[in-house]
Amino acid sequence: MQVVNWLPRTELPFAAPSRPELLEMPAPMAEAPVTPVVVADAPAQPVARPAERVKIEAPRPSSPGTRAVAPPVEEEAPVVAKPAPVPPPRFALQLLRAGRCLLLVELPTGEAFQSRDPAYLLLKDMLRAAGLPDSPQIIGEPMRWPLLVRGNMDQGPEAARDFVQGFLSARLEDAPCVCVWLIGLPAVRFAGEANAESYNRELQVEGLGSVWALPGLELLMEEPQRKADVWQAMRRLMARWKESNE
Repeated sequence: MQVVNWLPRTELPFAAPSRPELLEMPAPMAEAPVTPVVVADAPAQPVARPAERVKIEAPRPSSPGTRAVAPPVEEEAPVVAKPAPVPPPRFALQLLRAGRCLLLVELPTGEAFQSRDPAYLLLKDMLRAAGLPDSPQIIGEPMRWPLLVRGNMDQGPEAARDFVQGFLSARLEDAPCVCVWLIGLPAVRFAGEANAESYNRELQVEGLGSVWALPGLELLMEEPQRKADVWQAMRRLMARWKESNE
């Protein structure tokens, strides 16, 4: 059991006497002085501070009788919608001269008149009924709109109106007339600044003078009953160009 010395608390009978040196308490060992170690002050390191939490205050319920004030609401700027681009109108017009009248006629097929075209034969009948030469003089090439297939040029309705009226004004300066026949809706709209409700009426257009709005030749062939209204309007205006021919 690795016991070197063992001393009984009481005297044992028949035991050998104890040795005195074993009863002496050993002197305490002197402790060596401890030299304090001086440690140089290390540079102070920044102490990471925990991220501060944003304090959110919950709205307090208002007491009875007090009026709650709502926080101001920022108004958003109104969104301005861009207008949709207007497609260019499509038409073909032919200018003719019969006596002292100019005729701006919608081409039903978009192509120049041929001598045996039904629309052209109807136009000759109308001129004979009006007392005007039935072989009108064709002036220039047909006016077709839009002018360009591609490009950034403005070819909307206003540009078409300026083009048609400018072309007519230039022809009137070359040879004045007493009345301009506008035959077909494109001619009425872009030269006379009117619509189908103005058919068979005489209009005054700045820069063009007196104009007469008429349905298109193709419409007159499809709806023959319209010819009666054309004839009645023609009788009211006939004196204007008959007097100029005498």
